[in-house]
Amino acid sequence: MAKTKILIVDDDANARLVLRARLNAKNYETIFAGDSYQAVSAARKEQPDLVILNIGLPGGDGFIVMERLKAIVALACVPVIVVSAQDPQEAEARAIEAGAKAFLQKPVDAEQLVATIEKTLRESGEPTQKPA
Repeated sequence: MAKTKILIVDDDANARLVLRARLNAKNYETIFAGDSYQAVSAARKEQPDLVILNIGLPGGDGFIVMERLKAIVALACVPVIVVSAQDPQEAEARAIEAGAKAFLQKPVDAEQLVATIEKTLRESGEPTQKPA
């Protein structure tokens, strides 16, 4: 069975490692980007099933990344879950308006993250785990 591929975009290497450990334990394949340029490049190359995106990134914020992904036909429908330490009252509304499927406040609870991923994949029509 092929694994669901998730692109984790965060400039904090420790945050990426924590998310990778949590998601690999749930049998998800993870790929990484540390800034907005790497995010778009990795998404083009890897064609992820879902993106977990931090808003505060070098080279342009997460909103710019979402805008760039939507402009690429092959990536326009890839669901995005925004995770951020920014004020949720402002950031959540802006993230949803920009096209995010969900918003989670950092630090992210592991169970809440996995539940949000599974819900988002179901709603987007992606299986939570792909058949081989």
